[in-house]
Amino acid sequence: MSSKDELNIREEYLIVNCCNPRPGDPIVGYHSHGEHIKIHKAGCPNLKNVDPQRLIELSWEDVLVKNEFTPDDLYDSLEKNDFRILKLHHDFGLDYSLKVARMLHLDKQEVFDRHKRLLQQGLLRRVPKLMIRYRKGVVDNKWIKHRNHTYYELTELGTEYVEYYESQSVD
Repeated sequence: MSSKDELNIREEYLIVNCCNPRPGDPIVGYHSHGEHIKIHKAGCPNLKNVDPQRLIELSWEDVLVKNEFTPDDLYDSLEKNDFRILKLHHDFGLDYSLKVARMLHLDKQEVFDRHKRLLQQGLLRRVPKLMIRYRKGVVDNKWIKHRNHTYYELTELGTEYVEYYESQSVD
């Protein structure tokens, strides 16, 4: 995956490999002869010998595409425990209801019901029966086949909901 995809950079910009700037780093743009403005870390040694007229002051707000997600009625109908479940899937990946209930200290029937509703709402999807690796620290290098659990993972919409929820949280 390219840096542009990973960071969701605007079309007219290009992250350079020489200094590999990341959000939070002070940056400067260099207008090359191509169609892109190349993003360097401020102070990159490769900028010492360039034409200073071609340097452009930049901030990450100029470069990154802003998330255009706006909450809808479904988002507004979710409760705190729905977001806790979605966040757990966001942070840990696929899992099953009983394990999620244990990790969040919730009643198992509540998690089963919430998983079912979140699935119907398109925020989670069922994962086909599969071989999975035990979590790190449980049993090293051991694979197991789970036939008796229904595993869930976030959909793209579920991911947008979690990221928006986290951006709004002030805790």
